[in-house]
Amino acid sequence: MPQPKVHIIGAGLAGLAAALRLTDGSRRVALYEAAPQAGGRCRSYFDSTLNMTIDNGNHLLLSGNRATLSFLREIGAEDQLKGPAHAEFSFVDLASNERWVLRPNDGPIPWWISQPSRRVPGTRAADYLDVLGLLRAAKGASIKAAIRCEGTVYERLWRPFFLAALNTAPEEGAASLAAEILRETLAKGGKACRPLIAANGLSEAFATPALRRLTAKGVEVVFERRLSALECKDRRVNALSFGGERIDVAAGDCVILAVPAAVAASLLLGLSTPAAYRGIVNAHFKVVPPPRCPPILGVIHGTIEWLFAFPDRLSVTISAADRLIDLPREELAARIWSDVARATQIARPLPAWQIIKEKRATFAATVEDEALRPGIRTEFANLLLAGDWTATGLPATIEGAIRSGFAAADTVLRGA
Repeated sequence: MPQPKVHIIGAGLAGLAAALRLTDGSRRVALYEAAPQAGGRCRSYFDSTLNMTIDNGNHLLLSGNRATLSFLREIGAEDQLKGPAHAEFSFVDLASNERWVLRPNDGPIPWWISQPSRRVPGTRAADYLDVLGLLRAAKGASIKAAIRCEGTVYERLWRPFFLAALNTAPEEGAASLAAEILRETLAKGGKACRPLIAANGLSEAFATPALRRLTAKGVEVVFERRLSALECKDRRVNALSFGGERIDVAAGDCVILAVPAAVAASLLLGLSTPAAYRGIVNAHFKVVPPPRCPPILGVIHGTIEWLFAFPDRLSVTISAADRLIDLPREELAARIWSDVARATQIARPLPAWQIIKEKRATFAATVEDEALRPGIRTEFANLLLAGDWTATGLPATIEGAIRSGFAAADTVLRGA
């Protein structure tokens, strides 16, 4: 009698994580991806305009992202993430030209807020206690209802921190999501919030080593195979339709649907998914960073929010960027470069550039849309969901995507 098989639809991070967790030899695993490459939004590609390999989007990870680090350890790629030995975040305020480095101490008792040299300029230790309101917020509360969304600490720390994590204006964000981010990172001390970046690119850190590991474990990986329909009967998925190809799903088999929310909703009528989305703009400039440029720089009072310095380029991420999506690319590049030049003190004209706009990058992390996120299980006994848009308890992040994949796989292993 053949081993049961798990069919995983989608080779983004959720699908890759699910497949990785299922390589214990108890089941056969097949991974189907509509695109010609794995990784979803977390990938690299060769850009002919810049004549270099760049990431599709810039992603800042934290040392408290336990599922992400577990994933990387399992695929032998933990060394691909680079960051400082201790938590430190460099900032510049373009309105005042002030520069500072936020340096939380390693342990969970936040004595760093008592030292002016470690905290945001112009703030007192007591100013940081207001954020504790997030941890006490009622279910369904917004961030604005839980803490004061004003003042120096908010503008120079909490707003950029939560804006990056939620990809939604913090004022309208769900307090529960912000609180969970806080609990798992800064509330645990600096050891849990060291900033980490994929120094050699997202594909080299995630997709490429994951595929290598999965292939070695006997996982069947099929690219350019787009699922067009699920054939269901008696509350089970009986077959998968890939255009003109039909694949039977046997009685003991399972299916994990690890695709974007819109794709899942088109395949499963009536599925509850987040309704609103927010855009992200990423910009890449082919220029060698100045010697003292920090690897990651937060920018206050500018169009840009986070600046990443790689050996051969400067890259920018702008979250909740709906206001910028429709601007002409040339105008947007010039506007962003103006901020980059000021932040890095580079006195030179606009270099070669590339702009990547994602109009529906992530779901809006609002109270309303958080309530629409579905769980792992569906109405069909052998069909599970995975993806950063499912009810992970986190915003749409790399960590959330990987956790969702692990959770779906664990459900299968327990006998879904």
